[in-house]
Amino acid sequence: MASETRKNIVCNRIPEKFYNPRTAVEQSELTRFENIPTSIFPTVEGGAEKVADTIERTIRIRQEAGEPCVLLLGTGNSLTPIFNALVAKHRKGLSFSNVIIFNAYEYYPLKDEGQNSAMCQLRERLLNHIDVKPQNIMSPDGHAPQDKVQAHCRLYEHRISSYERIDIALLGIGRMGNIAANEPGSGITSTTRLILIDNTVRQEMTLSFGSPDRVPPCSITVGVQTILRAERIFLAAWGDEKAEIIQKTVEGKMTETFPATFLQSHGNAQVITDMAAAGRLTRVVHPWLVADCDWNDKLTRAALVWLCGITGKPILKLTNKDYNEHGLSELLALYGSAYNANIKIFNDLQHTITGWPGGKPNTEDAYRPERSKPFPKRVLVFSPHPDDDVISMGGTLRKLVEQGHDVHVGYQTSGNIAVNDEEVMRYMHFVNGFNKLFGTDKNEVIRGKYKDIKDFLLAKKEGDTDPKDILAIKGLIRRGEARTACAFNHLLPTHVHFLDMPFYESGKIEKFPMSEADVKIVRNLMVKVKPHQIYVAGDLADPHGTHQKCTEAVLTAIEEEKKANASWISDCRIWMYRGAWAEWEIENIEMCVPMSPEELRAKRDSILKHQSQMENAPFLGNDERLFWQRAEDRNRGTATIYDKLGLACYEAMEAFVEYKP
Repeated sequence: MASETRKNIVCNRIPEKFYNPRTAVEQSELTRFENIPTSIFPTVEGGAEKVADTIERTIRIRQEAGEPCVLLLGTGNSLTPIFNALVAKHRKGLSFSNVIIFNAYEYYPLKDEGQNSAMCQLRERLLNHIDVKPQNIMSPDGHAPQDKVQAHCRLYEHRISSYERIDIALLGIGRMGNIAANEPGSGITSTTRLILIDNTVRQEMTLSFGSPDRVPPCSITVGVQTILRAERIFLAAWGDEKAEIIQKTVEGKMTETFPATFLQSHGNAQVITDMAAAGRLTRVVHPWLVADCDWNDKLTRAALVWLCGITGKPILKLTNKDYNEHGLSELLALYGSAYNANIKIFNDLQHTITGWPGGKPNTEDAYRPERSKPFPKRVLVFSPHPDDDVISMGGTLRKLVEQGHDVHVGYQTSGNIAVNDEEVMRYMHFVNGFNKLFGTDKNEVIRGKYKDIKDFLLAKKEGDTDPKDILAIKGLIRRGEARTACAFNHLLPTHVHFLDMPFYESGKIEKFPMSEADVKIVRNLMVKVKPHQIYVAGDLADPHGTHQKCTEAVLTAIEEEKKANASWISDCRIWMYRGAWAEWEIENIEMCVPMSPEELRAKRDSILKHQSQMENAPFLGNDERLFWQRAEDRNRGTATIYDKLGLACYEAMEAFVEYKP
């Protein structure tokens, strides 16, 4: 379901010819801005299977020749679907007995054998599930003595060089354009060496270590030159969060500040992406620059917004000359003149703006994003974490309540791992003090539990998972904050639902797979509310994947209700919001809700009710701004774009896209 979700949420659905060209000539035209061959697949599984097929074919060719097949493997999350496909092939008969595997990097220094490491990840995801011989697995040694680490790097490079070739290098890519652990500044001639881990990369590695503080300061990595020795290189990337990185890698200039661009110098490198990760390539976002287009309203809007940015003009001031000079003469032929195209798209954008997100009663709604009837509506807002509702659509949520709609909020996960231990101690000190002031000698449970929790937290070591009691307390803290924010926005207490979806309750950043149990919980709430509107997170750039799984659960539950011919589903619209990690592109926005300065301040105040997520929130990603700051900047940014296009000028705006299953 994961790939289907991403595929369906790519708003500007890519015509097949742009990701699956029919001829070599068409391929050449479409990819003229691309400096590395890039294959775009409708699903992650499709892309992973394609890479796995190539690896299988190479292994079998080497087996027939009686030769080893040498693989250089990264360990990032982007490679997990490919590893899964390789494990499936092994279960169907593919042997890895002739395969030599080199691990591309290892953290340094590793303190003990039990500490998480790149090699541990590689074993868990691939090596433990195939028949590769132990003596054929090579890795940098994260335990090497400090005075011998340089010699170890030279030895590892020599070990790789001792083989006639590297058949395939399989890599992911980091936010800084890092491949393996080659960070900005890594030269094209670099070989295996010790490298200091950049702060941004440390943030990425929290998925493996639990917090940036637990990530070792360095890593031993094969160099760019070593990678380029491979006969074939695959670079895999999936999802919205990788779109900008892939665009820079594939279409940018080669530079040491973005090491992945050095793959442009390789004669047989290939980038493998899904549609979301390819979302900023020219052939996807600006297809009119590479081919004739089948123009629809959304594509025309995208082209005009782009043209306004290029010329610095609002829509209604664009001229025939502007269109002709920037390759949009097709639109002039289609619409007859710049004026006709301008007014059409201006009106389309104008009709996205509404101060009535639930529909305005007793009005003509032909040109409004949301229908006027029924009124009031039953509204169900799904929030992946206990603060995503107010971060991403706090202004809209408040309007819906104030305008008389029956609004429910479903908090899908407890959010307990995003609470620091200090918050637990603060609340435990309060409970202990309260007990001393007002309790009795019979309150042994409180006193005993206080001591147990205090002792655990004082003795807690890096990588320790919180016991259920502490996770429960952290969940209670998030619940209390969510209830306070809901009360501030005037929601009824009975309309606040905590779903505690099971996939989240691993106690770790890496979650369990989503299951039918998660979908059932979501579906039960839908059946109970029978909403006319559903709001769901479309912000799949969340680096820890919780938003994606929560959205999958909602959309799967909707599909199941459709198949069951539920009476309420035919009269329900689904709106997707973003905000915590990204914002919708203006060409895709279908409803935009303006906020006054006072309404924006009220939204900020509701976000600030989530005190555990303020100054010391553990998972802010690579964006140093707090969530309320991100939300305000994005909301003001959306309003500024509308203003520059010549539409109404507002303080801030929240944007939505309709999901049509």
